[in-house]
Amino acid sequence: MSIMAGNTKNESQSQEHDYLKEKPGTKQKIKSKKSVGITYAEQFLTHHTMTKRGDKSIYIRPEYHERLSRIIHIIAEDQIPLYAYLDNILAYHFEMFEEEITDDFNSKYRPIF
Repeated sequence: MSIMAGNTKNESQSQEHDYLKEKPGTKQKIKSKKSVGITYAEQFLTHHTMTKRGDKSIYIRPEYHERLSRIIHIIAEDQIPLYAYLDNILAYHFEMFEEEITDDFNSKYRPIF
């Protein structure tokens, strides 16, 4: 299709090569945001301000539920509920990818007026 659009193979390969060059930069950016010296347990398996699980239900794969439950049971010694662990994971995810999510959202969001 790129040939039909007027691109030669060299241009297509060059674009793919440029895209591949950008990918490692994203991984490096993510790694640099991680807090230095904080263990996994300190990051995710700690209590926080949530006092109850809330009124919403979510569905996850049974194998993920099993993994998460085992992590909580073994590493956290059942000291944190599953909803709090998931909340910590999501908070970290949004912190790490906030800029990317915002950019993607803004690029696709178009006001109606």
